Amino acid sequence: MTIFKTLISLSTSAIAIAVGIAPATAGPVMDDIKAKGSLVCLVSPTAPGFSVPDSKGVFQGFNADFCRMAAAAILGDASKADIRGVGFSDSMKTIVAGEAHMGSRSITRTGTRDADEGLAFVATTFFDGQGFMVPSALGVSHALELDGASVCAEDGSTTLLNIADWFGAKGMSYRVENIADKTARLEAFFSGKCDVYASDVTALSADRQLASAPGDYIILPEIISNEPLTLVARPDQAFEAALFWSFQVMLNADSHGVTSANIDAIVADLGQQSPTVQRMFGADAATTDMAAKLGLPNDWAYQVIKQVGSYGEVFDRHLGTDTPFGLDRAKTPNAHAADGGLMYPFPIR
Repeated sequence: MTIFKTLISLSTSAIAIAVGIAPATAGPVMDDIKAKGSLVCLVSPTAPGFSVPDSKGVFQGFNADFCRMAAAAILGDASKADIRGVGFSDSMKTIVAGEAHMGSRSITRTGTRDADEGLAFVATTFFDGQGFMVPSALGVSHALELDGASVCAEDGSTTLLNIADWFGAKGMSYRVENIADKTARLEAFFSGKCDVYASDVTALSADRQLASAPGDYIILPEIISNEPLTLVARPDQAFEAALFWSFQVMLNADSHGVTSANIDAIVADLGQQSPTVQRMFGADAATTDMAAKLGLPNDWAYQVIKQVGSYGEVFDRHLGTDTPFGLDRAKTPNAHAADGGLMYPFPIR
């Protein structure tokens, strides 16, 4: 899907802003997670590739694995992530209300959301952009042909604002069907109530798989927005730092070829590894010092990789070329920075 090549072009300073940690107070959220022995993490209820319940009702997918990353780092056990499917309009409200510790779903980091004192945007796990899906029978191949169309979109999301900006700039008219519940929204689109379904491109790819005949729908080539999809947490300096640096461990592991499959062999021969790898997984390393300061298990970095994997593993497992998504990471903004992407590992030292 080479359409991702057209997405975002950010400077190094902008990348730092996109993935940085927001200031917050320390303590109570981490204490609550440890006291309860579980971490409540919100995901989308039905997003193939990102978060869908398996035959046992356990959520699997790209976003669900970042819930497990957090549990592995803080509690030493990825299975202690209590992953719950919640609709978009309720997810941030649930976090602000203190009924969940974090969210790992398609939540775009924006200025007004970041300014909300009840939310902390921590690390961008996926760079996306908004697009349009239409029935093939509609006979359009470009978004500029959508003048006068009815558009199904999600209540409370940035989608509605992006639609208004884009159609307004093009001098085109449209009518929106503002439907909060995703199941109802998809039913409206697949039944023909809406001409167009608007969402992030990856969400469109996932939602198309829910149609009875996915081949009857196409995703138009235009990308109309930048969508940095970011982990969201209840404000707590230690909790935010644990999330941010766990994600950096996954990115650094990706840089150095460390995976869940080979980490034990690498640790067993740590003296022959690069300084970065030694600083992540050594017995008296940078991550050990971080553990003491953040209240994490000494082997938190090892547990993240052993139980969840590197960033590249998680991407390929759920979204890569051998999955129904068929995404070539190298052709998306989520490629490693060394390969021209936006995934820029911060130094662990």
